[in-house]
Amino acid sequence: MSNSNTAGQVIRCRAAVAWEAGKPLVIEEVEVAPPQTNEVRLKILYTSLCHTDVYFWEAKGQNPLFPRIYGHEAGGIVESVGEGVTDLKAGDHVLPVFTGECKDCAHCKSEESNMCDLLRINTDRGVMLSDGKSRFSIKGKPIYHFVGTSTFSEYTVVHVGCLAKINPLAPLDKVCVLSCGISTGLGATLNVAKPKKGSTVAVFGLGAVGLAAAEGARISGASRIIGVDLNSSRFEEAKKFGVTEFVNPKDHKKPVQEVIAELTNGGVDRSIECTGNVEAMISAFECVHDGWGVAVLVGVPHKEAVFKTHPVNFLNERTLKGTFFGNYKPRSDIPSVVEKYMNNELELEKFITHKVPFSEINKAFDYMLKGEGLRCIIHMEE
Repeated sequence: MSNSNTAGQVIRCRAAVAWEAGKPLVIEEVEVAPPQTNEVRLKILYTSLCHTDVYFWEAKGQNPLFPRIYGHEAGGIVESVGEGVTDLKAGDHVLPVFTGECKDCAHCKSEESNMCDLLRINTDRGVMLSDGKSRFSIKGKPIYHFVGTSTFSEYTVVHVGCLAKINPLAPLDKVCVLSCGISTGLGATLNVAKPKKGSTVAVFGLGAVGLAAAEGARISGASRIIGVDLNSSRFEEAKKFGVTEFVNPKDHKKPVQEVIAELTNGGVDRSIECTGNVEAMISAFECVHDGWGVAVLVGVPHKEAVFKTHPVNFLNERTLKGTFFGNYKPRSDIPSVVEKYMNNELELEKFITHKVPFSEINKAFDYMLKGEGLRCIIHMEE
């Protein structure tokens, strides 16, 4: 079933286009082509800004690709579906996700992995998989996609494998944050670190992802949640997420792992690293207790970064793990994370610190560049 008015037609709508690196986005009228095989066109109602958008907009990441439509944390409603799409129809509520689940590859068939061969994140690709073309254009000139989602547009086209069909009663202006950062941190704790009730957990980096990891520790019933951050102004806010005590590495002469070991009688049971700084990663690993401690790496390091630790740290029965998108499979698992919010097990409002209309999307970039707040929701309809 499709919206008979627009299905199969080119849709003209507003999109925030990045014409060059680091320059403010420009609201333009774009043409959005109909979805092709295994694709879905959706109307974005709410989108939010994640640090990854800023990183690639500044062109600090891999190949700069412009003009481009960024955005990957969002919620919307299916407008029409392309050939071969059977599990979504017009009117369904969905969260687009920067990684996917084809349900067919070895990773998708494995219970242990969510790293789909076909649809895992590709920040270099600016076109659709089916035909290698963009669905966006301005006066016939193609505008590139970003991580398969491009949600800074009133309508976008996404591969069906990158869409989580969710409860239509869930408020999209809240649950949209589950399509990236919040699920990443939450899943790192719930799916990978798996702290037992009453255990001690250290979280390195108290941005949105780190606070989501802390929220996971709170949900798990951790008795102590130690927040580690170089910015002491983040500590007050972090209490809302279950963080019970704070360590700023700058306040201590000795390595932070030693400070934490002293605070916890030998180390924490679990640690989650959400900064991407390799020194923090080493500290996060070395601060877990021997015999049973597990450290989970979430932050994305600089490409030249090297992790160094003494092998004895492993021989003494510490475990180091990594995670990608919190080990959630987008289509299979994200709908149940939305239900956690609907059942009041998971709080999302506290992650949302700013709201702006789509016409003021550049304000969201300003907030993030100044390090103000956690998540800024951009509402498309003004």
